[in-house]
Parts: sequence; structure tokens; C-alpha cells
Amino acid sequence: MITIIDLVNYGFAAVGLTVAIMSLFLSFTTTYISRQSKLFFKIFFSVMTAYITADLLEQIFFYIPGDNLAVFTRIFLFFESLFSAFLLPLLTVYILQSSHKKAIRQPEFYVNTLLLFVYTIILIFTQFTNNIYYITEDNLYHRGPMYPLLLLVPAIMMVVNFISLIRFRKFLNKKQKAAFYCYLLIPLACMLVQMKFYGLMLVVIGTSVSAMILFMFILNDQLDQYMKQREENLEAQASILVLQMRPHFIYNTMTSIYYLCEQDPQKAMKTIDDFTNYLRKNFSAVAKRGTIPFSEELSHVRTYLEIEKTRFEGNLFVDFDIPYTAFRIPPLTLQPIVENSVKYGVDPELNPLHITISTREVGSGSEITVSDTGPGFPENQEYEKDDREPHIALNNIRERLTLLCDGTLTITPGEEGGTVVKIFIPYKK
Repeated sequence: MITIIDLVNYGFAAVGLTVAIMSLFLSFTTTYISRQSKLFFKIFFSVMTAYITADLLEQIFFYIPGDNLAVFTRIFLFFESLFSAFLLPLLTVYILQSSHKKAIRQPEFYVNTLLLFVYTIILIFTQFTNNIYYITEDNLYHRGPMYPLLLLVPAIMMVVNFISLIRFRKFLNKKQKAAFYCYLLIPLACMLVQMKFYGLMLVVIGTSVSAMILFMFILNDQLDQYMKQREENLEAQASILVLQMRPHFIYNTMTSIYYLCEQDPQKAMKTIDDFTNYLRKNFSAVAKRGTIPFSEELSHVRTYLEIEKTRFEGNLFVDFDIPYTAFRIPPLTLQPIVENSVKYGVDPELNPLHITISTREVGSGSEITVSDTGPGFPENQEYEKDDREPHIALNNIRERLTLLCDGTLTITPGEEGGTVVKIFIPYKK
């Protein structure tokens, strides 16, 4: 007769199996996780799925009426015990790998491997004796006098894992330590409760839930590492772009200053001052992380444009419509966009270039618009090798906007020609 406890055990096994299968699926499909961790979780949740499946089948066959079913119960109970024990050495290896230690060089690996071998021998021995546990011909489960031996070996394996965790804790970050402690402590607590309430299979649900928590902690930790690495890569790209400023811009600026020294010394001095400020702000922007006040970026743009207006006197005109500046922006965001407009828009054979830079507060954030009257900028056009730098900069800006402030960058043709670039930065939640 099926009791309430039996129904609860079925429920525990069903929920545990669902969690294990879901976690196994995620371990195959997730992308922001290291190859080492991905391999571990694939093996780990495969073993766990086999363990809980064996447990569920053992429970089902235990209550199916009929003769000669004890052999099936015995088989499923054997594999349930074996697969559950396999999880502990797997965790040992992962703790050591996460601590940047080679498992084959650490005593914990050999101790738990040896204990797993001993445990397997005990399980095999159990099939030929009644000293540990046995299944009667009428399919009833009984514990033998040496049953505690079957619990002792996994308990020692858990202690070895605790020792590994404590020994190498300084090599693990907070999320990794929390993940491993959860996986070790939750099943241990379930085991203690299960020993007090005989017949309640609480360890199954405890093991599967703690494994899911372990997976989520590790996934979240490695996602954080991925995003941090991505941010560092983008900052490095921005640094490279600054350090590889267009040679023609530098040469032409210095040439303009050379001629101005004789024609208009005061203007030459002002251009030198502007160029010095431009270089200083460019290099100081590289050292800044996160976002800066828009007013700082705007000051950098104004300095850059003063130099360009000196070079292209009569061919470059800029209008500012900046009623709103109370927001933040990644450094070196607006300046490369304006530089792009100047580079592709100023042409002595065409009409003078007019650039308009404006800001406005929209419903859910801040919007910056840079529009020009140049020949237009087809975003997907193929460019000569020397012309790629500004377009690399635009892609870099787009990624940094997304990463640092969840912003967007769009490039569209103007209604009367030219190009319109819009940056949208949502309010910080």
C-alpha cells in the first residue's frame, strides 16, 4: 500500500529529475561559461540524471505488484547508490580545477578516487550478503547490521571535499565559495533529516536543488568575468584608437600651425593651445573607466572642432543646440563621431560642411544627435584600408554604449542629404 511518505518521495524524485534534466540542457546550451566548467557540468548533470532516474525506477518497481521484481529493485538501488557516490569525486576535481590546481597532483583527488573504488566494492559485496542491506523475495527492503558502512564512505568523501574547499579557499572568489558550500551543506542537512525521519528520501531533492544552485552561482560568476573581460577589451580598443590617432590629422594640424606662426602668430598660439588640450583630453580619457559627465565629452569635442575650423577655415561650420547636459556618457563617444563627419564631409570641391550637435531629454532617457550636410555615410560600405579607423571606432562606441549604459547608436541618411547619428542613453534604473 502506498503511503503519504511514498507519494512525497515520488514527488521529490520527479522534481529532482526535472531539475537535473533542465540543468543538463542548460549546461549544453549556455555560452558564457568556460570550456572546463561546461565539460564538468555536462558530466555532472548526466550522472545526476542517471542517479535520480535509478532512484525513481527503484521506487516504482518497489510498489509494482508481481513476483520476481526484487531483482529489478536491487539493480536500480545498486546504480542509484553508485551514481550518487560518483558525484563527490567529480566535485573534488572541479574544486581543485577552480582553485587553479591540477587534480592529479593533489592528495584529495587520490583519496576520493580510492574511496569511490572502495564504495563500489562494498556495493558489489552487498549483492551477495545481507550484512549491509538486502531485498527479500517479496520485494521488501531491509537494512543489515553493517549498513552504516555504506554511509561512512560517502561521508568521508564529503569531509575530503570540505578540506579541499577550506585548504584552497584563498584561490576561490566569493561566488565560487558560496556555490561549493551550498552544494556540500544542503545535501548534508538533508541527510541528517533523512536519518531522523526514516523512509523520507530527502537527499534526492536536496542534491538536485543544491546542484542547480551550484550551477547558477558558477554561471553567474563566469558571466560577470566575461562581461568584465569584454569591458576591458573595449577599453583596450579605445586606447588603441587614441594611441593610433590619424597621422594625417596630426600632420595637417602641425602644418597649419607652421604657416600660422608667420601669418598670424596669435592664432598659431591658440591652435597650439587647442591641440595640446585635445591631446591631453584624449589621453586622459583612456585612463577613465565607466562613464563621465556629458559636459566633459562636449568640452573635448569643442576643442577638437576649434582645431579643425582653423584648418578648414570657411569650409566647416558647427552649430550647438545643447539645452540638456545632465547625463553621463562613456568617454570618447561623441568626439569620434564628430571626427567622422569632418573627415568624410569636408571637401574643397563641395559646399561648406555644416554640423549640428544637439541634445534633448526624451521620455525614457537622453538623446544626442550629430547631423551633417556632407555626402553621406553608408554604414556598410567597403572602405580602403587607411579609412577603416573611424568605422572601427563607431563599432567600438556602439559596444561600449551597450555595455556601460545600455545605450544605442543609430546611423541614418539625412532627409536633405548628409548623415544623422543618434545616441540614446536610457535613464539609469
